[in-house]
Amino acid sequence: MIQLITDSGSDILAQEAEEKDLIVLPLKVNFAGTEYLDGRTITHQEFYEKLIETDVSPTTSQVPPAEFEEAFRAALLEGREIICITLSKKLSGCYQSAMIAREEILEEQPGARICVIDSENACLGQRVLVELAIRLQEEGKSFEEISSQLEVMKKRIRLIALIDTLEYLIRGGRLSKGAGFVAEMLSIKPVIAVQDGEVVVLGKARGSKNANNKLTELVRQSGGIDFSLPFSLAYSGISVALLKKYISDSKSLFEEYVSEEELPYACIGATIGTHVGPGAIGVAFFAKS
Repeated sequence: MIQLITDSGSDILAQEAEEKDLIVLPLKVNFAGTEYLDGRTITHQEFYEKLIETDVSPTTSQVPPAEFEEAFRAALLEGREIICITLSKKLSGCYQSAMIAREEILEEQPGARICVIDSENACLGQRVLVELAIRLQEEGKSFEEISSQLEVMKKRIRLIALIDTLEYLIRGGRLSKGAGFVAEMLSIKPVIAVQDGEVVVLGKARGSKNANNKLTELVRQSGGIDFSLPFSLAYSGISVALLKKYISDSKSLFEEYVSEEELPYACIGATIGTHVGPGAIGVAFFAKS
């Protein structure tokens, strides 16, 4: 029997995890000296409420090796094989923490079956890889089959997102105040992606409708969505309105394959929300090509 484990960078909530027999280990979120467990002692909505109310930028920290080790040992005691899918190692230390925990256990139990996979992605990109692992497990695939397929399939994941405001990139020192001021005055909205485990800027658009069109264009240019595999939309903040507007503007992407009511979407959590702020929307999928 296989135990799937991931971290809260995937933005998979506790109820979802419980339903799928999935373990989600929380990253830490620090607001002005107060530490919270992402998705456990602070909800995504509470995170955005605090983000909007305070001038102090929060920080996030990785899941420590001891917490991965504890989860691994508990699963091994139940006689399980372990597949752990982490946030991109270029964005967080979660992968390194999980590998340290794995090596510690293998020194004592050389036969332990533990596979740690760097998703090379974040939030909804990491989520769709975990959802694929769950699907393969439900199909009765073996430890080796799931591990090898995830390593191959993660290269087909595309995560593309539109940022509504540059305020939080400026707060975090990722953009100069001068450049940010000009961009905000011109209503320029950057479109970003995760490529090879890192965040890159794909383009910019002026105004909401142009930005939505740009996002849709880039989804098509990235290979198109394989609707036979997991995919997800996402938003950041306390309102889903901007995502609903994007869905309405982009019906041609989805309507042939899935109804608007059935489109899966989630809220972007603290790990990425710290940098993009409220009002971002994104889509993650396995590309057809």
